[in-house]
Amino acid sequence: MSETFVDRLLYVAPFWLIAVTIFVGMALSAWAGHALRKRRDGGVRKKDKDEDSKEGLVVSSVMGLLALLIGFTFSLAIDRFDTRRERVLMEANAVGTTYLRTQLLEEPHRSRISGLLVRYADLSLALSQVTPGPEQQALLAKNEALITDLWSATVAAFPSMKGYDFSSAYLESMNEVIDLNAARQQARRARVPSEILLVLCLYQFIAAGVIGYVLIGRGGQRTGTLLLLLFGLSLVLVIDVDYPVGGGINVSQEPMRQLKASLKTWPPGTFDRFSPGAAAPAPVPSPNR
Repeated sequence: MSETFVDRLLYVAPFWLIAVTIFVGMALSAWAGHALRKRRDGGVRKKDKDEDSKEGLVVSSVMGLLALLIGFTFSLAIDRFDTRRERVLMEANAVGTTYLRTQLLEEPHRSRISGLLVRYADLSLALSQVTPGPEQQALLAKNEALITDLWSATVAAFPSMKGYDFSSAYLESMNEVIDLNAARQQARRARVPSEILLVLCLYQFIAAGVIGYVLIGRGGQRTGTLLLLLFGLSLVLVIDVDYPVGGGINVSQEPMRQLKASLKTWPPGTFDRFSPGAAAPAPVPSPNR
């Protein structure tokens, strides 16, 4: 999927730079609105109750619509965040199930596919932490090659297991790993459309200019500053939730980390101790001895 300039601006630039740009843009817009008001009034605050009432209505309408837009966008971002979090757990469960079923295969297929699944878990963790760019593209290329190797190894192992009842379940597990790999990559790319965020940023700058124009005087400036700070933080929060990697709020990779630790403690052959011909397990000491 090709990225537009706005996509690169919002999702490739450092998150702190985006946050600073938003607050600086709002401050400049508010200053411009305030300067325009001073120029119109000639530096003198004219008291007009009817005009004050109209200006208050304008501020309420602008800020109300801004709150609605931010709330709608936040809902979209949260939906995508929850999808990414769900995909992590589903993928970890699928890889773990496939690894355990792989231990039922004969050698050398068992060791080969087990090693590929361990590499897959490592690569999945690496992809979840890399920002868009050349490094991500290199990892994605390795990921595609690894998926091909997994299915090639499964094809090679199939003749040795097709006579067993678990062969269909094993193929389903491997297919689920491959399907979830594609689903998780798509979930990383499924973000709030950048055009929506761009329009929201522009509207926020316009709202800042309106506040700077209407709320004058020390009391008005304090109120305007508080409003701008709150709405600025809200917009930064929306972008942070929707930000793939590098922001303050990221999808937890703990299920995949736990799986990775488990796989490294379950090398091929771990579950052979009760198989015929395997060394008998050491007796458990009696608690009375």
